[in-house]
Amino acid sequence: MTLSMTTSAPIEPLKPAQQRVAQCLVEGLSTREIAAGNGLSLETVRHYVRGIRQSLNCPPRCKPQVLVHFVLAAEQVTQPTTERPTPALNEAQELLLKAVAEHSAPRDVALAAKIAPADLRSALDELLDETGTDDVIQLVVLAHAWGLLGARPTGAVESGAVR
Repeated sequence: MTLSMTTSAPIEPLKPAQQRVAQCLVEGLSTREIAAGNGLSLETVRHYVRGIRQSLNCPPRCKPQVLVHFVLAAEQVTQPTTERPTPALNEAQELLLKAVAEHSAPRDVALAAKIAPADLRSALDELLDETGTDDVIQLVVLAHAWGLLGARPTGAVESGAVR
């Protein structure tokens, strides 16, 4: 079953504790790292992440980079900046960038990027190399800093999400 990530429900501003956790997610920290660094239990951090998803109308099973995109697009944390120059991406790479920021399931990413699912890994590795990023979370954060991803996700889908 495919569910839309967009909804007409308004976004609720994040509470201060949720904002701190969201900022840590944007910085690329895992839930375990957030818990250890902030003196919180892992369950408390997971509770905050669920609350962030609910406040932003983000699907419960979206990948971390999708949640980070929602947080940044909704301007709920400090917007990233970078000294790194904006890479010159071709149209296919821009489409893949948007797809990876808005979709969780590899099949959905491939479909949105208009590439064969079998070619997704190599295309994504090439995009990471082209942008000089280590992983998709860093890619999404820097893409926001470069102004390549600014709008709230539109028409994105999450496969297998259960509401």
